Amino acid sequence: MHMSDSKKHAEEEKNGTAGKGEPRPPLLIVTGMSGAGKSTALRALEDHGYEVVDNLPLSLLSRLLKLDTAKEFADRPLAVGIDVRTRAFAAEKVVHRIKDLRDDGNQARVLFIDCAGGELVRRFSETRRRHPLASDRPATDGIAREREVLAPLRRWADIVIDTTDYSVHDLRREITDKFSGGSDSGLTLTVMSFGFARGVPRDADMMFDMRFLANPHWVDKLRPLTGLDPAVGEYVAADAAFSDAFERISGLVTTLLPAYKREGKAYLTVAIGCTGGRHRSVYVAERLAAHLRDSGMEPNVVHRDVLGRSEGARRKSVGAEVAA
Repeated sequence: MHMSDSKKHAEEEKNGTAGKGEPRPPLLIVTGMSGAGKSTALRALEDHGYEVVDNLPLSLLSRLLKLDTAKEFADRPLAVGIDVRTRAFAAEKVVHRIKDLRDDGNQARVLFIDCAGGELVRRFSETRRRHPLASDRPATDGIAREREVLAPLRRWADIVIDTTDYSVHDLRREITDKFSGGSDSGLTLTVMSFGFARGVPRDADMMFDMRFLANPHWVDKLRPLTGLDPAVGEYVAADAAFSDAFERISGLVTTLLPAYKREGKAYLTVAIGCTGGRHRSVYVAERLAAHLRDSGMEPNVVHRDVLGRSEGARRKSVGAEVAA
């Protein structure tokens, strides 16, 4: 390289313009609380065609996207794991670096994996791992400090997945629902049924309560069924309050979705709840999803509590893998 070319390249690197116009792989920054499931999420992304790099020093991120070797996988999305273990980590620096990458023509988004503090303590205790910010102190101290450090990045994240009540299967399914296409363009819509008895979904953007409808649980022949069974659907739809309420809810959701998309929201979850999450919410979620499909949308449908698993079974299934 001639001296003039070297100076030009150095100036391009300084201004962040080196390599503009060349194909760049879509970038997903995966971060979040230690023990929340970041490693599981990265493995799931790798299974769906992502090139995965974990614990990459922040200073190397821009260089990675500008390397000639990046052209070799420009048609494949790139997932990079960054967390408090990363050298010279600072949430504000990560935010500024991603903004710079976007200004430089990169498709960059942030996925934040979160979890409630009590569940994180349980996972660290169960796996006998030390928290990276509390090597000689209780895990609670490290969790509190990490949450404070990561707060700016969580607020700025494009997608937040809370794994408090997730098994490994649940987290992998969530990753599949959101990223199996290898692209995060447009609005990815999820309609979820849930039971208030097991807590509200933490990642819901809109939430509707179906407990005003007649409860099939109190009908002996319907109790063992779910909202996926026609007999339950007929019972719920026969409630005098159902028709008008469903028309208003479906109309509101249909009206708001284009506005969310215009505002640049990439992922949106509409949660439908009832007491146990097996009958009314499941039926209404299926009806709403069918309505949205008729309107030209392609929603994912998740029935969080339809299997009726006990809390003990769910927690046991989480195990050490989600804690990674």
